[in-house]
Amino acid sequence: MTATTSTAGLPAPRQRYVQCASPAGLHRVAYTEWGDPANPRVLLCVHGLTRSGRDFGRLAAEFAGTYRVVCPDVVGRGLSSWLANPNFYGVPQYVADMVTLIARLNVETVDWFGTSMGGLIGLAFAGLPGTPIRKLLLNDVGPHLEPAAVQRIGDYLGKPAEFDTLREGINYAAMLARTFGPLTTDEWREINTPLLHEQNGKWVFRYDPRIAQPFAATTEEATKLGEATLWHSLATFQGPVLVVRGEQSDLLSRETVAKMMEAGQAVSSAEIAGVGHAPAFLSADQIELARQFFIRPAADAS
Repeated sequence: MTATTSTAGLPAPRQRYVQCASPAGLHRVAYTEWGDPANPRVLLCVHGLTRSGRDFGRLAAEFAGTYRVVCPDVVGRGLSSWLANPNFYGVPQYVADMVTLIARLNVETVDWFGTSMGGLIGLAFAGLPGTPIRKLLLNDVGPHLEPAAVQRIGDYLGKPAEFDTLREGINYAAMLARTFGPLTTDEWREINTPLLHEQNGKWVFRYDPRIAQPFAATTEEATKLGEATLWHSLATFQGPVLVVRGEQSDLLSRETVAKMMEAGQAVSSAEIAGVGHAPAFLSADQIELARQFFIRPAADAS
């Protein structure tokens, strides 16, 4: 396959799809991949609640010499299908889809980079018996989420939004994600353009607004049960875990990070200055942090 270059100057990924199942029927999960498609060393990068796999383009291009980097659009987002029944938008369905994706990739193990929701999916998956996850980076997320931040996210999730121009949409998405850090105009364009498409003369977000329904319907009891399950997953997982926190994060507290380091078997942490929820991993220093965890020291490589 001939290599091409994207408009951002990065190697262009290969676009793929895999068919998955929910209790309501079949759906397609889109994923992009960089690197040698025969490389058995796979890094799965899974995005946040309303984002897309293209958030990881820079990191993927940097890691493509070592990994086959695979970045799915979680169902209901990006180029993936929308579920027939929105009640299935949740971690159990997302984990099931990732099991199917890994089967398509035909590998025995994967490393996992999960931002926010993507980290929760990875953490739940890592706690399952026989998990294929080898290393786990949790980007500004943990078993306990601060209620005020969850409420902040719920205030905009699924709300109607349309824009006259792509630029307006990019700027609005940048406003919602302003805690990612001080990104440049080009960086916002790079990661926000894939979130939008033109429809009936207007620009709208690609994600299914119905993902807000199960989010809003979550009860206090369900939240406590889910948190307990994730703490158990963290305690059970035997591989290395790196918890990355944005210094100004309102979702992941320092207290929760400290508790995670005590609860897990091999948990380390790092805090990124001047950033809230969640570090974008576009800058060289943030990418290097991930490189140190996943690729160095060489003795950890397999």
